[in-house]
Amino acid sequence: MQTITAMIECPKGINYKLKYDQEKHSFKLNRVLPSGLVFPYDFGMIPGTKGEDGDPLDVIVLSEISGFPGLEMGCRIIGVLQCEQTEKNGKTLRNDRYLGVAEKSSVYANIIDIGDLPENMISQLEAFFKNYNEQDGKQFRILNQLDANEAMLVISDKKIKGI
Repeated sequence: MQTITAMIECPKGINYKLKYDQEKHSFKLNRVLPSGLVFPYDFGMIPGTKGEDGDPLDVIVLSEISGFPGLEMGCRIIGVLQCEQTEKNGKTLRNDRYLGVAEKSSVYANIIDIGDLPENMISQLEAFFKNYNEQDGKQFRILNQLDANEAMLVISDKKIKGI
């Protein structure tokens, strides 16, 4: 099983979005989520990669702990939700969500592939991201799911050369 390093931007349970500024090496408040909406799991990025939106690839980290902004943790990728996001200006782009399990997790130790997750967990993630984006004037939908091996191939393809 291959692992990646994930950097946490938004710990699970918080109601605001932080964004890592790679040039300043600091976090900036991106926005506040509406009352009652919180990140269901740690959310962050895969350093050294670049998605269609120009940012590093997004990753959701499943673990029994709640990380903190800037925490880097080893994760095994279990799959990816291939997603489409329509911006406020009407431009549609891919903004996939990779799913990882923290290497040190004991609760999720037996989750090896996206197919091992309960279907309601995927539905809840989809509902969160739809609501999260709607609150920002965007549309969001899941197009497809890829398994762990397919997801790792895409990550390899999205690595920034020279890093």
